[in-house]
Formats: sequence, structure tokens, C-alpha cells
Amino acid sequence: MRTLMTPEAFTDGLKEALGDRLTMVALFGSAAAGDDNGKFSDINLMVVCRELGVCELDAIAGLSRGWAKMGNPPPLMFALERLMNSSHVFPIELLDIKENHRVLYGRDVLRDLPISQENLRFQLEHELKGKLIQLREGYMLAAKDSESLMELMLRSLSNFQTMLKASLRFYEVSVPARKRDAVKILGRHVMFDLSVFDEMQGIIDGTELPPFGKDAAMGLFERYLEAIEQTADLIASLSRRS
Repeated sequence: MRTLMTPEAFTDGLKEALGDRLTMVALFGSAAAGDDNGKFSDINLMVVCRELGVCELDAIAGLSRGWAKMGNPPPLMFALERLMNSSHVFPIELLDIKENHRVLYGRDVLRDLPISQENLRFQLEHELKGKLIQLREGYMLAAKDSESLMELMLRSLSNFQTMLKASLRFYEVSVPARKRDAVKILGRHVMFDLSVFDEMQGIIDGTELPPFGKDAAMGLFERYLEAIEQTADLIASLSRRS
């Protein structure tokens, strides 16, 4: 179980293994934002080191394996200088981490990380179109029964919520930490229906009943796919305007 090693205990292990080579450890993602989707959410940690070579990776490999065995993703590792030069490559992730993280150790190196909207738009269009391809492929394998189809949608929900939250940044200066809230606000700005995301979040939270039968699940998927396609088209249109 995950609770056998807390983020704080993992951080203590990093401090012992790396000493003064460790610059920062931060909790980010759903756990830091109060946006946990239960079994569909992970406990995410960013680890920043002064240097990050084979020596540092070897020093924490055993600790990271223990962390991953409890169902957590491996920590997101950066050398400090490379992190400062990566904001143009990972703007969606780094903006979200920058605004929603909790430092467990060290100095907050994310505070002054510069991120441009053009880089954000470029990555967002790329991610939306790539994840759409994967969603369609997943549908062809899962369409045989409603349970598999619901699993496909619910497992993909958090990723698409993250992208819709990033899309809101083109309309609002301040974006809520919780993805569900951000998607609701985005729905007020666009000319298409995003309510399917709230319904699916309700299914995960237990406040909405899942669709009964294959036809109902397929109807939900059609709305889900259409909302994502329209969001991808919207972000692509921003490029044409600029």
C-alpha cells in the first residue's frame, strides 16, 4: 500500500542518499492541489539536484524502486540547470507544478521559472491531438463492452482535464488549482459543451451513477470525444490567429 512510505519519508531517504547534492523536493499534482481522483490519481514528486548523473541515480535507485512498488510513479528528476532551461519544452506540466506544489525540502526553485504562452499553445495542441489518437485507438479495443469503455474514459480523464485546465490560461489570468473547477470555468468561455467532464468526475467521486448498459456508455463516449476534438480545434485556431 502507498501509505507504507509517505512523501516525507521518501524525502528523508533522498536527503540521506544525496546530502548537499539535493536542491529541492516538491509534492505536485492532484495530492498537492487537493484534486485526488482516488485510484486514478498518483502521488507525484519532483526532485531537483545540483547535478544529476549516474552516481546520483544509483544513490536513489533502491529508494525509488520501493516508492514505485507501492503504486507511485518514479520521481520526476531534474538537474537544476536543465530544469531552468526546460520551461519551453514542458510548459503545461511546469506551469501546473509551479502553481500547485508543496516544497518538502530545500529552496523553491520553481517560483521564478519563466514560461511563455506561445510555448504553452504549441505543446497543448501537440498533446491534445496525440492523446486523441490514443483515445480513438483505445475505443476500438474497448468498445466491446460498457465496463471496458468506462475504464478507458475514466483512466484518461485526469490527463484531458489537465489539458483543458491549461486551455483556460488563454482566457483567465488566474486558474483554479482543482482541474474540475478549471474545466467548469472554461465551459463559460467556449461555444461547446464540456459538461461531460463534470459528469465523469462525479462518477469517480461517487456522486453520479455510471451509465447503465453499452448504449449509454457509448453515448457518454461520443460526448467526451466531441468535447476533446472541439478543444483541440480551438487551440489550433489560436495558432492561425497569431
